[in-house]
Amino acid sequence: MPLMPKRVKHRKEFRRVRDRKATKANYVAYGDYGLQSMERCWLPGRVIEAGRIAAQHYLKREGKLFIRVFPDKPISKKPLETRMGTGKADVDYWAARIKPGTMIFEIAGVSEAVAKKAMIRVAMKMPVKTRLVSRRVVV
Repeated sequence: MPLMPKRVKHRKEFRRVRDRKATKANYVAYGDYGLQSMERCWLPGRVIEAGRIAAQHYLKREGKLFIRVFPDKPISKKPLETRMGTGKADVDYWAARIKPGTMIFEIAGVSEAVAKKAMIRVAMKMPVKTRLVSRRVVV
């Protein structure tokens, strides 16, 4: 089942697009390896779920998968062959706002080779260019 908020203050939102790079959630925080976005997009909840299933199917209960994004933006869409006007359409799906540099998924407890193969499978599902990054060791 796709992710979506339990309740929201406003049912519909403006479309608003910010042309900036990610300043938050742009580093590996929970796992050892992460999948980082290189482009901006609105990532639907069903795509996030497809990536989660692809990764967990490959990992076979080995390691831990962290999802770093949550779809909290309602995207509305009018039905086909509808005349202009008559107000804003109903919510079609929920999406996460992805900026360049945002961590989408993280994996912990597996080797680099296994993490790389799992993240390649997840990257195939994503509508943006991504790259594999590892945790920085700060001494």
